[in-house]
Amino acid sequence: MDAWSNIGFTAHGVHNLTPGESYALCSQGAIIVDVRESYMSNFKMFNVKDVIYLPYRELAGSYSDLPRERLLIFADSVGLRSRDGVLFMNEHGYENAFNMAGGIVDWERDGLPLTTDINNRLSGSCMCQLKMRDGKGERGKGRKSEGENG
Repeated sequence: MDAWSNIGFTAHGVHNLTPGESYALCSQGAIIVDVRESYMSNFKMFNVKDVIYLPYRELAGSYSDLPRERLLIFADSVGLRSRDGVLFMNEHGYENAFNMAGGIVDWERDGLPLTTDINNRLSGSCMCQLKMRDGKGERGKGRKSEGENG
């Protein structure tokens, strides 16, 4: 971890970065690994050079394809599922994985660059209940939101 030991903060055994730190590190070669389901990541996307869209449910089957030599910043809506992703990566020997605390919600709040596709707008009363808006197809049907267990 020597290369990344002086960045971010550690909470409950997980290395974290703020959205601002994450953005700055992206300009230095870090990669955002967006672990949200596609129905969520298709609406608001991180607007940085290198983003890998890898839903959390697919991480176990694809993690070995992620680079070990570049900083990986795991992100989701608020930083919960991405935290689990960092723990998973650490268990599999990846010391270059950090969690973006606050996820895309704090990224947007901080005014960092986003790409928004209004055709994939979501609805719901809170982040844990986001789903495709009525009349926008079946893409989100039957999928669990990030806040649900299972």
